[in-house]
Amino acid sequence: MSDRHEGRRMERKSIILIGMPGCGKSTIGVLLAKAVCMNFLDSDLLIQRREKMPLQQIINTLGNEYFAECEEKAILLIRQRGQVIATGGSAVLHPAAMAHLKSLGKIVYLDVTFPELKRRLWNLKTRGIVLAPGQTLEDLFNERKPYYEKYADVIIHAGRLKTEHVVQMVADQAGLSRCDL
Repeated sequence: MSDRHEGRRMERKSIILIGMPGCGKSTIGVLLAKAVCMNFLDSDLLIQRREKMPLQQIINTLGNEYFAECEEKAILLIRQRGQVIATGGSAVLHPAAMAHLKSLGKIVYLDVTFPELKRRLWNLKTRGIVLAPGQTLEDLFNERKPYYEKYADVIIHAGRLKTEHVVQMVADQAGLSRCDL
């Protein structure tokens, strides 16, 4: 790659995907990164790597507060620009983490209706979702939705759209062009 192209790539801002668990952040993130020739980073995987255990095990054994601290620390350690970043669903609950992500690039909220999320989240007990005792998925959805909307630079109503269509919509909204392969 020439120096000119390398410099242009270095200037690229990151695309940060936020939204409820099950909205497609990781799936869309991988496909988007591949389509626009960017690296992909999943903050949930950073947490698992740092803690050397799955998310659900962290939550079950060390608690929601500890998990929240891990999530915020992992996000604050992200330094590289010009990548697609999928955040955990609860990232929006950490103002410092969200301010940091906003400094790295454009925040895209993948909005999915509650009925669609409920259909997708068949593995609620093992997925690594931070639920307070007695809190339902619908409670969580209603609690977080205003935060997603607050931090979003772009909102994509992903719902039942085909994955490829969502990827293209995110790329278009972010001003990214496909790779010249």
